This record gives sequence, C-alpha cells and structure tokens, in this order.
Amino acid sequence: MMRSKIVLFGDSITEQSIRENGWGVPLANAYSRRADILVRGYGGYNTKWAMFLLDHLFPLLYGWLHFQDSTKPPIATTIFFGANDAALLGRTSERQHVPIEEFKENLRKFVRHLKECSPTMVIVLITPPPLSEEGRLAYARSVNGENATKIPERTNEVTGQYANACVEVAKEMGVWYINLWSKMQETDGWQTKFLRDGLHLTTEGNAVVYEELIKVFDEAGLSAVNMPMDFPHHSKIDSKHPERAFQQHV
Repeated sequence: MMRSKIVLFGDSITEQSIRENGWGVPLANAYSRRADILVRGYGGYNTKWAMFLLDHLFPLLYGWLHFQDSTKPPIATTIFFGANDAALLGRTSERQHVPIEEFKENLRKFVRHLKECSPTMVIVLITPPPLSEEGRLAYARSVNGENATKIPERTNEVTGQYANACVEVAKEMGVWYINLWSKMQETDGWQTKFLRDGLHLTTEGNAVVYEELIKVFDEAGLSAVNMPMDFPHHSKIDSKHPERAFQQHV
C-alpha cells in the first residue's frame, strides 16, 4: 500500500512549519502512518518566483493514469503565499513585491495546475497572517541597530488587501481557504501573541494555522482518523502466522 501525500507549498512560514512548535509538526503527527506530509516551503519567495517551481514539485505526469503509485498526486496541497508579495515598493523589501492583480493571477495559475494534476485534490489557499508594523521595526533594530529602517517594509493594511485577494481567488476557483489575516485579529494582542517578529509565527500562531487547517481537512473528508494505516497495527499481527496480516495489504 502506497501512503498518501499532503504537500505544504509556500514561503518561509511554510518552510519553518517543521521547526520546533511549527504547524507542520502536529500535522505530521496527526497523519502518522496515514499520509506523508511533504514540506515545500521557500523562504523569501513570492508567487512570481514560486511559479518556476510548479512543474518540478507537481509534474503533470501525475495525471497519467497508467503510472505507478509512486507518482500519484497529493491528496491535498496547501498554497500559502502573500506575505512577500505584499512588500511595499520603495521600501527595503521591494524586490519581493508583486502587484496585487498579478498575485491573484499567479494564485489562479497555481490552482489550475494542481487541478490538472488531479481533479480530486483538496486545495487550500491560506492568506498571509496579519502584519505588525511595530514588530517589523523592532526586528529591524535588533538586526541593524541605529542603521535600521525607520519605516516598515510592509503594512497590515496592504497585507490585508492581499489576504482579501486570496479569498476572492479561492471562492472564484471553488477551492478551500483559510483567512488567517482575519482569524488572528479576532484575538486581542495578536501582534505579539501570534507573531514573533511582526511577520513570522510564534508557537501560538503556528497552533492557529494547524487548528484551522485540521478543520478544513475534516470538512473536506480527509480526517486522519478515517484514513487507513499503510500497514497493520502490531496488535493485528498473529505471532505464529504474521504473513496473514500483511497479505491483506498487498
């Protein structure tokens, strides 16, 4: 039996999801022996640069039905971009900026490509989290001291525009989404509770992503408890005739 795959595709917030207390860690634990969690996060990337990865990460060979199980497409993929696309022109991170209409079209291209790989794949667009300007400035001071920028390279208002654009595309394309930008701001003190440097996630922030994603997977019919294990639980193995348990999984 070939284990199913769930791909996490995004920028640094996805890349860091497998660090201690990252949102990918409890996800891998929840799907242990049921699905492999493949983290494909690329720090600093925007949707324009990530476009060059699509054919490598999600080859359209997936769609050829005669291929072996090893090339089967993921059962689910998260697309988690926007934090870098929303960097402001004329600021220190302007090289990462992607105009909002181009950002939306890039998300559409991601979704179309994944649907071509597999029409049954569960696709989840995740908006960027909210942005704390104070947190970004404090982080800049911690890195560059007196030479640090005095104006943030991103703002929460503009990040919210990209979050709204992400939701619009998800509704338009008929895929699942998580509005992280709105969800986190429902909590007082989100700036420091969920963000460690104004942008990247704290332990509590990672927990929000995990909890919201599990809700989506459950609703989409991908609850881990309802998925089969790839091989029998040890309690099902007869010590005298162990081969019988494995014959059922050939």
